[in-house]
Amino acid sequence: MKIAFYSAKSYDKESFDHFAQDFGHEITYFEAKLDKHSTSLAADHEVVCAFVNDILDKSVLKKLKDTGVKLIALRCAGYNQVDLEAAKDLEIPLVRVPVYSPEAVAEHGFALILTLSRKTHKAYNRVRESNFSLEGLTGFNLHGKTIGVIGTGAIGQAFCNIALGFGTQVLAYDLYENEELKSKGIRYADLNELFAQSDIISLHCPLTPETKHLINAKTIKQMKDGVVLINTSRGALIETKSVIKALKSKKIGYLGIDVYEQEEDLFFKNLSEEIIPDDQISRLMTFPNVLITGHQAFLTREALAQIAQTTLRNISEFEAGDPLTNAIA
Repeated sequence: MKIAFYSAKSYDKESFDHFAQDFGHEITYFEAKLDKHSTSLAADHEVVCAFVNDILDKSVLKKLKDTGVKLIALRCAGYNQVDLEAAKDLEIPLVRVPVYSPEAVAEHGFALILTLSRKTHKAYNRVRESNFSLEGLTGFNLHGKTIGVIGTGAIGQAFCNIALGFGTQVLAYDLYENEELKSKGIRYADLNELFAQSDIISLHCPLTPETKHLINAKTIKQMKDGVVLINTSRGALIETKSVIKALKSKKIGYLGIDVYEQEEDLFFKNLSEEIIPDDQISRLMTFPNVLITGHQAFLTREALAQIAQTTLRNISEFEAGDPLTNAIA
C-alpha cells in the first residue's frame, strides 16, 4: 500500500526503511506535520502514518477521506490527538502501536530521576569547564524512598520493576490492579494516599478527560513538601501553571518532564535560533531543579524497530482484509 508518512525524521526513515521491504509497502516521507494545511500531501496515498503531535481532528479527517485515504496508522500508543467520533462517522479505521519497548520509556523516567537527584547535568557542565568543585551538588539516595506510580500498564509495570531494584517502597494506582506487581510487594493505594506518602511521583497513565490536569493546585497541595514529579506520559496530565507556582514555593522540589501540554508547537523542532513564544515553558527552563527533554523517552533502537514492525504489520492486516489486531475502537 502507498503510505503518506507525516512528521518524518531521519530515525523514522532509517527504522521503517529497514523493515518496509519485508512488507511490500511504498512509503513517501514528509517532514511536514499533519494538519489542515498539509492534507493534500496524502493525495494518491491509501494510508496516512501519523505521530503524537499530528492533528487528526474532524476537518483533517474529512480532507483525508476526500483524498482517498482508507486507513490512519498511528505509530504511537496514545490517540488523544484523534477525533474518534469523526473517524467513526467517516468510516476511517484507526490502528496504533499499543506497546513498544516499555522499558525504553521507563528507563528514561529513571534517567530523569537520577539526573535530578544527583545533579549529573550540572556536574557534566562544570567539569567541561575544568570546575571540579562539589559545592551545590549534594543529592539524595533513592534507596528507602517511597515512589508513587500512577498507571501500571506496560510502561508503569516496567517502571515499578526498576524502582524495586533501587530498594524503594512502591505505591501504585490504577483502575486495574496488576497481580504480578502485588506479588512483588508493590502496594496499590488510592490517589489521596499516593499523593500524601510519595517522595517521588511518576506518571504513566493515558490522557483522557478524567486524567487531564490530574496534577493541579488541589492535588499538589496533598503532596509532600519537596516532592519529585516525573512525567513521561502525556503533557496535559500536568497543569503547568500550578506546577510553576509549586516550584516557586518549593512545594515541588524537582520536576522532570519529557512531555509538555503545549508541546505540539515546540517539540521535534530545532528552535535554537528563534524566540520561544510560550511563556510557561520558558519559565520552567529558568528553574535549576527542572529537567526537560523533548519527548525522547521512546527513542531507542529497540523501540523504533518495534514501532516500525507493528505499524507495517497493522497496514498489512488492513490490506489483506484481516481483523485489525491493534484497531482503536
